[in-house]
Amino acid sequence: MRSDPGTEFCVDIVVKGRKTEVPERFRKHVAEKLKLEKIQKLDGKVISLDVEVSKELNPRQADRSDRVEITLHSRGPVIRAEAAASDPYAALDLAADKLEARLRKQHDKRYTRRGARRISASEVADHVPDAATLDGNGSVVHDEEPEAVPTKKIGSLEVKGDGPLVVREKTHVASPMTLDQALYEMELVGHDFYLFVDSETKEPSVVYRRHAYDYGVIHLNTDPMVAEGQQAPPGGALGG
Repeated sequence: MRSDPGTEFCVDIVVKGRKTEVPERFRKHVAEKLKLEKIQKLDGKVISLDVEVSKELNPRQADRSDRVEITLHSRGPVIRAEAAASDPYAALDLAADKLEARLRKQHDKRYTRRGARRISASEVADHVPDAATLDGNGSVVHDEEPEAVPTKKIGSLEVKGDGPLVVREKTHVASPMTLDQALYEMELVGHDFYLFVDSETKEPSVVYRRHAYDYGVIHLNTDPMVAEGQQAPPGGALGG
């Protein structure tokens, strides 16, 4: 079958069956469903339409037993659309809707490309992200670089600015306890160390797990020179 003589191009519609017979009633429905006037508005270079109907004999796929594939040939790219349903008429409706959606997408894409205007050099920065800014003479305008922030290394971390980087900070209220109590608390919480206030010295101490089953204890004593406001010698309590 062919398109109406009044249309711009003569379009052939070929309907064929694969593993099934195509009744004349269905061929007429194809001509009514595939509105050539609308198709030619979306693609003025269309030459022919192939409609293939196939039948799936597997009873488990009764809801998708009939499949329709539409192939549009034109002077541009080939466009295909297919669908399956419980009868060929429903499958044709679904495939025709898919074909129209794809034609409309192609049409809109071509229209957008044709309608896009050229932009001046001064407008590039407004349309293109990260593009260089030009002045009135077409020269690149360099942004002022921010003042460099010093970076230092603390272990495996890089800290910018004054630092140091505090990942997490906690404050606990602790009652003085003996070393045995501190070891018991460390085992209770399942940590490798435990910070406590020694009941004998009233100073902060740390009990920690060593290799095998040994334990270690670190006691901190307040430096009398620091307590009196004098400058402490380098090294600190743990560094001497």
